[in-house]
Amino acid sequence: MHYLTNVYWDKGREVEKNQDSVVLQQVLTRRGRVLLAAVCDGMGGTPCGGEAGGYVAIRLREWFYTELFAMIRKNKRYWVIRRSLDRNVFHMQGELRRYAAQEACSLGTTMTALVVWERTWLLWHLGDSRAYRLRARRMEQLTEDHTQEGGKLTKCLGSFGYFVPQHRMGVLKPGEGILLCTDGFRRRVTGAELQEVMNPRAFAGEEQIGRRLKEIGETCMKRGERDNLSAVYVKADR
Repeated sequence: MHYLTNVYWDKGREVEKNQDSVVLQQVLTRRGRVLLAAVCDGMGGTPCGGEAGGYVAIRLREWFYTELFAMIRKNKRYWVIRRSLDRNVFHMQGELRRYAAQEACSLGTTMTALVVWERTWLLWHLGDSRAYRLRARRMEQLTEDHTQEGGKLTKCLGSFGYFVPQHRMGVLKPGEGILLCTDGFRRRVTGAELQEVMNPRAFAGEEQIGRRLKEIGETCMKRGERDNLSAVYVKADR
């Protein structure tokens, strides 16, 4: 299967630093095409939020090129892949806690990570970034918002204790798309607007995806969004 992809990453107009990190990796193997996409939103209320998001993004890329490829070569089952990244999330949590103790700071990040191997997708999620599955006439939110009243995170990756990621698994059919985004990218637009602008039927090429992602981002900023804005879009082309 072939995928059309693109990324949007903008610090916004009212902040000095972008604490979001994005990942998009895609490789063709003998056992099929494999893709990793992720968004990590460093917590703005913590001194080292950007460092946390960047660290998690780096570790996800390392896992993709080492452990995931080894499992695919051996034709491991999907539950084995899921447990592999779960173990890495646990180790990341420990490293972030040690770093926070060393630097005498608190830090945290959301993580929404997607693996697509041929038609099957696996999702790991912590925080209030989101993943949506888009079809011609329907958009489905795949992730829960781990927040309480007022928007405070109840789950994240960082120096606040270990949380088991939310997991989802499904089949990505030709013509469908998956959007991963941070809260800054989707907070000022409605679900209907996202569905209309990011409808996978509208995309015959990756440049079109990039233009539509930018359109959403600029609309959010015009409507007063002050946060960083990040998104990754994946469409199953055929």
